[in-house]
Amino acid sequence: MTDDLAGQGLVLSGTGGVWRVRRDDGVVVEASLRGRVKKSNSGKRADGSLRRDTISAAAETLKLAVGDRVLLEQDDASDAMAIGEILPRRSRLARRAPGGGHGERIVAANVDQVIIVFAAANPEPHPRMLDRFLVIAEANDLVAIIVINKVELVGGTEAARARWIDYERAGYTIHYTSVKTREGLDALHDAFAGVVSVLTGPSGVGKSSLLNAMFEGLDLRVGEISESVNKGRHTTVGGFVHPLPGAEGGYVVDTPGLREVGMWALSPTELDQCFPELRPFLEVCKFADCRHSVEPGCAVREAVARGDVSKARYESFIKLREELEGVKPGR
Repeated sequence: MTDDLAGQGLVLSGTGGVWRVRRDDGVVVEASLRGRVKKSNSGKRADGSLRRDTISAAAETLKLAVGDRVLLEQDDASDAMAIGEILPRRSRLARRAPGGGHGERIVAANVDQVIIVFAAANPEPHPRMLDRFLVIAEANDLVAIIVINKVELVGGTEAARARWIDYERAGYTIHYTSVKTREGLDALHDAFAGVVSVLTGPSGVGKSSLLNAMFEGLDLRVGEISESVNKGRHTTVGGFVHPLPGAEGGYVVDTPGLREVGMWALSPTELDQCFPELRPFLEVCKFADCRHSVEPGCAVREAVARGDVSKARYESFIKLREELEGVKPGR
């Protein structure tokens, strides 16, 4: 093994058994995956502490994913590089197995945050779709940041805020942005610095345009960041990690879309924990297994009645719980 070729790196992409890895010195190399790759404990954070695991850890041998940190080795018989070990993951974003079956595939490893982009208009935003994205981030123990783009179409930030105030009250950070006027871009740029972000949202909201406007030299094709939220378009199982110029080591992950990640393994009884504004009231409910639907003495319903919790967000919670329980709304 040659010391100047070995070392640690971050997996950017992979296809056909060949993976692109960005070494810690900034050089990108191609490496194959050794058959004897060691398992790491995907049920623990890098510091060894257990994480809340609403999406169950696979018992089988760990599979490599974009975002993984790995140890590189040089093949003794050639100059080829190989991945000898997958280092412990601090987090992961998982998706259901293809074909709707149970099981999981890791969309990306070592993600720090999910940045969810919606447009203030064109396309018309759907808050309940945003709620679904937020639940997926919360269920994966990932920080969620909301971006409302194209605010120039509705008269600017202050005009846009009125529609999204419920999410501010719930505790989410919201960036209001415009590529055309450059409103809010500096603050959003700083949110990407030094972390690994999954950028997601519906088609046409301007994800690639936002990144190009904030990071000179990135030059993504418009639409390159995954626009696969719509049903029937989930054919890609891989992802790509883009290093962000001038972001102090920041990366953005292009994924097949969070809808495919889905809520497939989230227990209905855990859904209330994925709504931050409900958490202060959960221990006060009369019944420990309260569904927050019709039960007497429900502190969540009382908070909604007082106006302490958004009625729209509460109704979204109820519909998502019915979905997880397999109950058709209105039954």
